[in-house]
Amino acid sequence: MSDVSAVKAALKSQVIETPSWGYGNSGTRFKVFAQPGVPRDPFEKLADAAQVHAHTGVAPKVSLHIPWDRVEDYAALTRYAEELGLRIGAINSNVFQDDDFKLGSVTHPDPEVRRKATDHLLECVDIMDATGSPDLKLWFSDGTNYPGQDDIAGRQDRLAEALAEVYERLGDDQRMLLEYKLFEPAFYTTDVPDWGTSYAHCLKLGPKAQVVVDTGHHAPGTNIEFIVAFLLREGKLGAFDFNSRFYADDDLMAGAADPFQLFRIMHEVVKNGGLKTETNVNFMLDQCHNIEAKIPAVIRSVTNVQEATAKALLIDAEALSAAQRSGDVLASNGVLMDAFNTDVRPLLAEVREELGLARDPFAAYLASGNQERIAADRVGGEQAGWGA
Repeated sequence: MSDVSAVKAALKSQVIETPSWGYGNSGTRFKVFAQPGVPRDPFEKLADAAQVHAHTGVAPKVSLHIPWDRVEDYAALTRYAEELGLRIGAINSNVFQDDDFKLGSVTHPDPEVRRKATDHLLECVDIMDATGSPDLKLWFSDGTNYPGQDDIAGRQDRLAEALAEVYERLGDDQRMLLEYKLFEPAFYTTDVPDWGTSYAHCLKLGPKAQVVVDTGHHAPGTNIEFIVAFLLREGKLGAFDFNSRFYADDDLMAGAADPFQLFRIMHEVVKNGGLKTETNVNFMLDQCHNIEAKIPAVIRSVTNVQEATAKALLIDAEALSAAQRSGDVLASNGVLMDAFNTDVRPLLAEVREELGLARDPFAAYLASGNQERIAADRVGGEQAGWGA
């Protein structure tokens, strides 16, 4: 896209959803690290998300996680979000932290456990109704640890049955987003291990079911941009969970480990219409900030996605297409590399200035004094974190 004004317009209209759990305490399997000023309830999580949106201008949506973000009055939570200039994004279910789900949730061999898990998913749809959320995001830790532990095909039947029941409960303007993960916590088989499994279930369910691509949920060397291009072509890419990883599902800041990969993904998004409103791809962060301050880390993640998007928008599409048609391998690659090597920070600074924001959102937040205020104000109570 050579028209700078068109690039700016696309960047101004971009929406990046942030996760409520990204503002809470997190860590490794060995230790969760507490920090001063961490939210103690969903309302304080929204307040922190509002800081990210206020400084970046492109993060008005917040994902909720149930039961971590369960409240008595969802109407009140929704009104508070609106007062902060936010809206509720995806509702994320949790069928992996209950003792009953040790052998699986919706694929468990016991029908009573499956009923409990499916009822939780239906509760999440009720919360969607109460908050105006358009998306139900599903991730299942279901799987087996040992050969022979359970019937692999039978578990797929159970999964399909539960998904179909929840799908039928969705409203006309709601959809189901099915995530996949190669491994963890199951060691032998995972019931939704890859995009093909998720795609197959979504295809059978219908148009309101789409695939979630989590950038950390793949085997080393997987070409994620191919998956993105394929799903966009089929109209089945519903959402991203952006993060970065060095080894497995590290959930580091987006673009931290491999900014070139994030650029390649965003190139396929731009080229295949993924930024268009009617395509309705939800660009969400799925990150746990273990050792870094939460709000600044989310701001950095948002700006990393913006930079990758800006570079993708600057690719000379005509030159790339001409080089591809002529079979000029080096010229084709050169067009992409020219865009990737462009310093887009001045362009994004101009975009923010035109939106009435500080040119550097990260520095502006640090100078705002908010980090010190929340550390002083949020004393006492129980901090939010994994399982809270």
